[in-house]
Amino acid sequence: MTSLSSLGHDERSARTVLSLVAAPNDPSTGRLLGRVGAVELLRLADADGAVPGLDQIAAAVWRERLHAVSSADTLATQMATFERQGLRVLIPGEKDWPVALNDLGARTPYALWTRGETALLAKPLADRITLTGARASTAYGDHMAIELASDLALSGRVVVAGGAFGIEAVAHQSALATGGRTIAVLAGGVDRAYPAGHADLFARIEQQGLLVSEVAPGVTPTRQRFLDRGRIMAALSSTTVIVEAGARSGSLRVANEAVKLGRAVGAVPGPVTSAASYGSNILIQDRRARLLTGSEDVLRLADEDKSNDHNAELSRAFRIAAACDRRTPDSRGL
Repeated sequence: MTSLSSLGHDERSARTVLSLVAAPNDPSTGRLLGRVGAVELLRLADADGAVPGLDQIAAAVWRERLHAVSSADTLATQMATFERQGLRVLIPGEKDWPVALNDLGARTPYALWTRGETALLAKPLADRITLTGARASTAYGDHMAIELASDLALSGRVVVAGGAFGIEAVAHQSALATGGRTIAVLAGGVDRAYPAGHADLFARIEQQGLLVSEVAPGVTPTRQRFLDRGRIMAALSSTTVIVEAGARSGSLRVANEAVKLGRAVGAVPGPVTSAASYGSNILIQDRRARLLTGSEDVLRLADEDKSNDHNAELSRAFRIAAACDRRTPDSRGL
């Protein structure tokens, strides 16, 4: 059995190992990680005793999944190779870690693998806006993606998307064309272009933005990984915009994740006769998304969300202060 704990001597190295051996967005791993930390988690994975929160059978299955990997020597070699390739790992609490991801709770990524300008992750939440939509986009969808991404980039916002064909590719390209910054959240490793036809685009993003993934280098995308990365796209930004989406578009999952997180969601309406806009129109009809007709609407929505966050923080601060005042004895009574 691979000794995982021998490689995780501190929280950083332990989370790096975890990102190599554990399935992303795994509920058992996420809850345990938040409870005991990565170093202790790897020790529990190597031990035979009880695992907090898991019964005996569930603990055995969990351990088996984590140990279905190469030897400790192979993992150590992989980690050294990734470091030589300039692939940076971020973990919670480190400089440039996007604290907005902590809103995901037990679904927070164990670590993030990055290539490019990680400082973009440390910007205020309202400075990042996610644009997503159909892979098989129409001329109308592309036009709106160009307009929105270009204007947002020129206003200083960071355009977040998933690097896929269609709306997301147009959003990245438009942000880059204006000299702006963009983040591509990938479902596979940051060292391999997927789709392969976007190799040049990803190279440009690395130079003028950031490639980021919760899965380790070398990992290929799967349907589940595409679904899982939707929560990251939603959590990274104050606002998610669905530019164009059909009834079964994966971008609708990003919108649903944003709604769960209490983030602002907007959608661009399309012709009622267009199947490519069915999902977007339904989001608006169901009032899960604000109707957006241009970049001014997007910026207004993002700034409203920022104001709401600020007011919530002020309200929370006042409540705490009031509670402290009630608990503090009057000095005259001392």
